[in-house]
Amino acid sequence: MGSSELATLDEARSRRMHILPIGAVALLGIALIIAVPAASDWWKVVILGVVEGLTEFLPISSTGHLLIVSSLLDFEGSLGGTFEIFIQLGAVIAVVGYYAADLLHQARQAPRDPQTRRFWLAIGVAFIPAAVIGLALHEWIKTTLFSPVVIGTALIVGGAVLIIVERLPRRTATIHDATRLSLRQALGIGIAQTLALTPGVSRAAASIIGGMLVGLDRRAATTFSFYLAIPTLGAATIVDLLTSLDQVTPDDMGRLFLGLVVSLIVAWLSIGWLLRYVTSHSFVAFGVYRIIAGSIVLALVAMGRL
Repeated sequence: MGSSELATLDEARSRRMHILPIGAVALLGIALIIAVPAASDWWKVVILGVVEGLTEFLPISSTGHLLIVSSLLDFEGSLGGTFEIFIQLGAVIAVVGYYAADLLHQARQAPRDPQTRRFWLAIGVAFIPAAVIGLALHEWIKTTLFSPVVIGTALIVGGAVLIIVERLPRRTATIHDATRLSLRQALGIGIAQTLALTPGVSRAAASIIGGMLVGLDRRAATTFSFYLAIPTLGAATIVDLLTSLDQVTPDDMGRLFLGLVVSLIVAWLSIGWLLRYVTSHSFVAFGVYRIIAGSIVLALVAMGRL
């Protein structure tokens, strides 16, 4: 990609960042108008939307945080975990919006650029393992693994893994551009991502650390994780919503829309921050946070609060 093309993409991102506040206020206003009259717990929905937006792309497990915060708030609109999964769609839309210029450029390039087609083939390869296992074990995961004990334990173990991986000597990264990874590396990332089917593990952590272990530098691994979120979270949302439609009432639709809009706005703002952060920081701080958070969760379980 030439310097003029990069400049064009940067200008497009800049324009979107100026347009975002107006669109965000309008969307949030519509969502509140729809949700508030029908749902007295709309403020809980807003809190959960903020939690989702803040945690989806950080290596700390958005699903785990959502389920724990939902329980602490005594939120009754969870729909067996469907609400927490559905509002992740806001994060997917945020990624698509953030990378819109890049995605449109790739769509135009794909017919004549083998490298672009190979990149999206790599996304597909990385998506397959979690898609197959998640679809096969969907009900078992929701009924068995969506528990505070599992989440707390996964947070602690995942935190320790983050710290250990960061402290281990690593070979020099061979891939500095997310679009240049091999299909074998993509499969490795996809296998790592399957660990995130357990709430508390973190899809972002699994895919980013998986990318670093197969040879991507920190920023390239993070960028690939963002792109991989599009099919992974999109498919998870669609499957879960279709299997739970019989539980969704008109009042629930207002909650779902409000949660999605809030998570979209906060996730959009989180993407740029994380990309800047990973260029000069390790994930050790997130590992420490996970261990502390997981310990608090298990303590609350022992006290009968969860």
